[in-house]
Amino acid sequence: MSSREKILQQIKLNKPTGTDLPLQYTFDSGYENTEAKFKEILEAIYTEVIVVDSLVELKAKVEEMYAGVVNKATTIPELADWADFSLQLSDPHELEMIEVAILQAEFGVAENGAVWISDNHLKHRALPFITQNLAFVIPRNALVNNMHEAYQRLTDTTGWGCFIAGPSKTADIEQSLVIGAHGARSMVIFLVEN
Repeated sequence: MSSREKILQQIKLNKPTGTDLPLQYTFDSGYENTEAKFKEILEAIYTEVIVVDSLVELKAKVEEMYAGVVNKATTIPELADWADFSLQLSDPHELEMIEVAILQAEFGVAENGAVWISDNHLKHRALPFITQNLAFVIPRNALVNNMHEAYQRLTDTTGWGCFIAGPSKTADIEQSLVIGAHGARSMVIFLVEN
């Protein structure tokens, strides 16, 4: 028997017994108002949250906020005529020119301000990380209290997805916080009434 086989045999003999997972975990967040907590956390991580009543109001707000900006892209069909940068390209390196991207997100998490995005609404995975300024559109009723509830929503998902919370941030040894060092310099969340 080789040394490798002896080691593997010893590992198999010393393997601990498995433990059954609990059937269901219930978690009480304690938040009286999930939306208020979501806003509070996001404001603490340099993200503005704007509530709009409709997609028409969203478009008016977007036109006001980003007036004069060029290289605008979106995955929101109702904002297609606002965008001046087409996402119908094959090379994601071309996305480096985008100044602002407004993307559809599935839901937000109150406890940490994270937003779940997936390839359900996103053709190019690099887009939220390469744009200079980032905005997400989330249905107002699509907020969950905590990551436990978030993961329950993700049980039926397949494909790529990730959580994003705030613009990119980094801090060096001297404790200097830099916003937008390696990703979006700003982030806005639009909560839209259904």
